[in-house]
Amino acid sequence: MKQIIVTLLCVSVFTLSAIAQDTAAADNTRKNERDRSGETTTSGDQSNSQEDVKITAAIRRAVVRDNSLSTTAKNVKIITANGMVTLRGPVKNDAEKTKIAELAQSAAGNAKIDNQLEVKTSK
Repeated sequence: MKQIIVTLLCVSVFTLSAIAQDTAAADNTRKNERDRSGETTTSGDQSNSQEDVKITAAIRRAVVRDNSLSTTAKNVKIITANGMVTLRGPVKNDAEKTKIAELAQSAAGNAKIDNQLEVKTSK
């Protein structure tokens, strides 16, 4: 009997959690709309050429290995197409924005870096 009650309670909690997530407004709706417009570089623009994939992987490794960066900073988008690297997404401060750009330039060699990282503002 206890097991049935615990199971029902767990199912109820998961259901309520799912409903709460569905009704919560996303705070990045405008940015999602911007990305769908086709005017900005998105992860779908990542080239499949061996060189571009190598550059992206090298930058990602450098960013993830840097323990001074926040989890938010480690999750920025890194998109490489035709030797051009685009960095997009939120970071916590200017220091993270600069650090990621430096890591990208170091790992990318001669590739051009388009730093579109945005410093997240406090609400």
